Amino acid sequence: MNDRETNTGSREVAAAALRVAVTATAEEEQRVRVEAAATGIRTAAANFGGEFIPSINKLIERAIVAARREGVIGTTHQEEGAVAGAAREAITQIMNKAIGLNVGGKIAVARANEHVSVAMFFGIGLLHLNEVAIGLGHRVV
Repeated sequence: MNDRETNTGSREVAAAALRVAVTATAEEEQRVRVEAAATGIRTAAANFGGEFIPSINKLIERAIVAARREGVIGTTHQEEGAVAGAAREAITQIMNKAIGLNVGGKIAVARANEHVSVAMFFGIGLLHLNEVAIGLGHRVV
């Protein structure tokens, strides 16, 4: 089955990752993931938090581990590399806002066919003085 037959391409996969990343509760996350699965898009999610710079490697690792755990990707170098590359792209999009501050939020990985997207929803700041940002990356496996 190809993208034309399923009508699922990079745009739909990226949108699914974004929808999962911005969910506020575990129940809402599960509902959105079930809706995505009904359209042929597999998803995974993980929460994160901590000081930004020391967390960068952990964010990428969490994306890969969550994607493997939920069956979004296998264990091949190509699949893991696609998630790592998309996660790194998402991180670089918010880097200027986050350097030197604490971050917290949710990572979401979505995949259909060869399209893989990683979305990260960040709360950035100190104490209750937070900024929000979203990073999004896409790769093809």
